[in-house]
Amino acid sequence: MTNFVPTPTVPAPDIVRCAYMEIVVTDLARSRAFYVDVLGLHVTEEDENNIYLRSLEEFIHHNLLLRKGPVAAVAAFAYRVKSPAEVDAAEAYYRELGCRVERRRDGFTKGIGDSVRVEDPLGFPYEFFYETEHVERLTQRYDLYSAGELVRLDHFNQVTPDVPKGRKYLEDLGFRVSEDIKDSDGVTYAAWMHRKQTVHDTALTGGNGPRMHHVAFATHEKHNIIQICDKMGALRISDRIERGPGRHGVSNAFYLYILDPDGHRIEIYTQDYYTGDPDNPTITWDVHDNQRRDWWGNPVVPSWYTEASLVLDLDGNPQPVIEREEKSEMAVTVGADGFSYTRKTDGPGAESQGFKLGAQV
Repeated sequence: MTNFVPTPTVPAPDIVRCAYMEIVVTDLARSRAFYVDVLGLHVTEEDENNIYLRSLEEFIHHNLLLRKGPVAAVAAFAYRVKSPAEVDAAEAYYRELGCRVERRRDGFTKGIGDSVRVEDPLGFPYEFFYETEHVERLTQRYDLYSAGELVRLDHFNQVTPDVPKGRKYLEDLGFRVSEDIKDSDGVTYAAWMHRKQTVHDTALTGGNGPRMHHVAFATHEKHNIIQICDKMGALRISDRIERGPGRHGVSNAFYLYILDPDGHRIEIYTQDYYTGDPDNPTITWDVHDNQRRDWWGNPVVPSWYTEASLVLDLDGNPQPVIEREEKSEMAVTVGADGFSYTRKTDGPGAESQGFKLGAQV
């Protein structure tokens, strides 16, 4: 299926980090209650159609924009670039790729200046900006600090039917691969890619797409995530917990996946690792290693593999979803009950620490 994206002759924009996501929600009041009252994100400003939210340590205008609309979807995966000149570079880069490009000198949203939005080679709406309105960083506002405080936007996760194509495209864009999942036939199921010095700014998950799998916010400690679980239980909305808490094998992070009122998936995430050295190694996981997704915890539920949010084109219409032709991770690892692990019958996936397939040896 792979049809590699050509590498432009002009330089790629110098990306600093993932910066914000714009999502469309169908009921702004219900979404506000979820993101502000339950998750504790801080309101920078709001009006009858938009709510601009940020995490505790952020100093740019927003990390998450909730925009009222008729269809729940994602309107922008936004990255901050290193300088104003890099916005020019982004425009030139994507025009040479032959992508649809739109530039607004006053920005596409409040609080963000000169920006470029594109329909990228994978069908995702990417944005690149430098200019932003600076707001109060709340790091030392301990009077506002909650037990489950979300401190940073950490990453995006994108579903695409062709992970190798996406990996090559993002590597050309300057991303580096921290970890991936493959099988013995060379099929790639997922890749984690970064610009900042953590495990990822975005990840590519193999599946029907383009769709948004999740957007992730970081906490300082594991206990912050447990507090969110307790709070959701107390509010009688624990049915919105889709997966976790647990610890990933990939990334090593402690995690929780929850669903907002429209079904957009949010990950709460902490304790991954530094990736900033130039020779940082890529870790490859076998798709049959049952600790790749969960170092420990409950097995992955089927919805985590099958459900994801639509993404919009630059006109605001949902992009058509293309089916993945290669084997899916769910198909090769999840049993008929929907919850089974797979495990090799030999090697480190089956035998370790003096035990073999659950029996002491």
